[in-house]
Amino acid sequence: MPRLRRIGSNGIEVTVAIAGTGPAVLLLHGIPHTWRLWSEIIGPLAERHRVIAPDLRGLGDSTRAADGYDASTLVTDAEGILDALGETEADVVAIDAGTPVAVLLALRRPDLVRRLVVMESLAGSLPGAEDFLAGGPPWWFGFHAVPGLAETVLIGHEAEYLDWFLAAGTLGRGVPPEIRDAFVDAYTGQEALRCAFSYYRALPVTARQIGEAAAGSRLTMPTMAIGAHPVGRALERQLRPVADDLTGHLIEDCGHIIPLDRPAELLRLLTPFLAVP
Repeated sequence: MPRLRRIGSNGIEVTVAIAGTGPAVLLLHGIPHTWRLWSEIIGPLAERHRVIAPDLRGLGDSTRAADGYDASTLVTDAEGILDALGETEADVVAIDAGTPVAVLLALRRPDLVRRLVVMESLAGSLPGAEDFLAGGPPWWFGFHAVPGLAETVLIGHEAEYLDWFLAAGTLGRGVPPEIRDAFVDAYTGQEALRCAFSYYRALPVTARQIGEAAAGSRLTMPTMAIGAHPVGRALERQLRPVADDLTGHLIEDCGHIIPLDRPAELLRLLTPFLAVP
């Protein structure tokens, strides 16, 4: 089991799971997740790396901040975590809502990000995701984006709502019961929901930040884009024009929650990629 630490960063307190020694790997989860999203891969990665897996701002056991859910603020959160742990560079692995943060961090701080792995999300509104968005964004994006609505409607039904996402995100296979219970606990209550939905409400600002960064810089580090269902290769197509060294993979028969649905397949991709000197 990793050890948990509370780290002050950018005006908030962040709960961070830490395991292993060696080159740092920063894991950035999405929604509705906590650091426990990475439970199946922390151990194997920790055999050769110092794994650093925070609960993102407002999520899990981190501070339920009033604001700051745009990618730029979250980048500063991540920089503060690494600085507090004495890490001057790290591989960054991200999924879902963590992906825009990782992309912006890599664009802004190529000195800090040694390698970049991003999964099952979009990089703002960069070109390349038109096919994925042809029918409009997923239905919950609009629902979550209306200030105050979703957290009011869902009070008392958080478990049923999360169960839908956990089933859909694993193509019906589900996640281990203890992980499911931890996620439900983390996303129960109006403040917990408000923080989660604040990520969606900040998406226009996040998209602008990524667009501006990509207009003036590139992903110069080795980068890997991993898709499954439903995003597929959309993220890879977005990053191709702005990345100097991009590898793309599509994991077959895998839902959106890759680290819990197909952890062995994910490790088969991550392990050699992160091991390159």
